[in-house]
Amino acid sequence: MTIEFTILKKSELRAPATFAEVEHLADCFLEFLRRPETMQKIKEVHKFGASSSEIQALVFPGAEALGFSHEKKGLFNNYAVAGLRPDYFMKVRNSGVLLEVERGKTTTNNMDLLDLWKCHICEQADYLFLLVPQQRPSKNGKVMHHFKQVKKRLSTFFISRNHVNVEGVFLFGY
Repeated sequence: MTIEFTILKKSELRAPATFAEVEHLADCFLEFLRRPETMQKIKEVHKFGASSSEIQALVFPGAEALGFSHEKKGLFNNYAVAGLRPDYFMKVRNSGVLLEVERGKTTTNNMDLLDLWKCHICEQADYLFLLVPQQRPSKNGKVMHHFKQVKKRLSTFFISRNHVNVEGVFLFGY
């Protein structure tokens, strides 16, 4: 097992220095995820019927070491959906990063699109770290290829005519 990684970003960034700082954080987080002990723990938990909270518990130490806080409240107070919370949040310069961990409902229930939408409306974050399974077996035995599908779906928002308020998505496949 290896952790896949890709960056989806706008061709013209509003704040290149902030992007560079977020990219460095992504590299550090990727380094944590690719540690043999982290990958082994993920492999043990990433089974049919597992929950995203089990994966979250494994990645939280790496996220916390970088400065992320768990389920930050108040990021969406200016909206009718004020109770929304990301899995993790970190302030970076005049922006921030939402970190979301998905598992079973990644594409079947459009959780990847919900995570992008959350980042799009979040006034304190322009970046999204999104962890999704590379592959996941379904109940009927079919293998879902979430990482490839999420990459394909979200890349449409980084074509200039389709831009959202998100400067970049850092996609991690476990």
